[in-house]
Amino acid sequence: MHGEEPHSYDRPARRHGAVPHTQEAILGIKSQRDFYSGAMFSAFGVAFAWGATSYTVGDAARMGPGYFPLIVGVLIAVLGSLIMLNALRHGGADGDPIGKIAWKPLCYVIGANLAFGVLLAGLPSLGIPAMGLIVAIYALTFIASMAGEQFDRKSVAILATVLAIGSYVAFELALKLNFPIWPTFIA
Repeated sequence: MHGEEPHSYDRPARRHGAVPHTQEAILGIKSQRDFYSGAMFSAFGVAFAWGATSYTVGDAARMGPGYFPLIVGVLIAVLGSLIMLNALRHGGADGDPIGKIAWKPLCYVIGANLAFGVLLAGLPSLGIPAMGLIVAIYALTFIASMAGEQFDRKSVAILATVLAIGSYVAFELALKLNFPIWPTFIA
């Protein structure tokens, strides 16, 4: 029996280019990555638009504070829906699967944004004072840059300095916005 083909029950039947019977294949999804990205865009857009309805929306002639966020939310939701529909028609041969989640960059970027918010305004309920825009931008830049493969302190310090100066000029001098620039115990 040497050299014989194994029976069909010994190996799975697989035609050339056949897609395994997964939930995505049954739904007709050709690109998992695009489909689920579109779903996230749609969910975010709907949530954003829904949140905007808590403000006065107004109309195109007399826009309220919720008008622009509502329009942006609807556009993001529509864009996400178009991406999802496109994923049903186009995709790679292997179904364009979703890769592994990159946890390190995700955690550093989210952490950098949280640190920015806490340092900018402080947390008075916990006794954490506002550290101001300059300190918050330096923290944001240094923490977010740790998400990458390489970390060069000198280039990150230069980037943080340029961002801090640009933000100071834009928000304090040009727009004259009233929020802390320096830590509250210095100013």
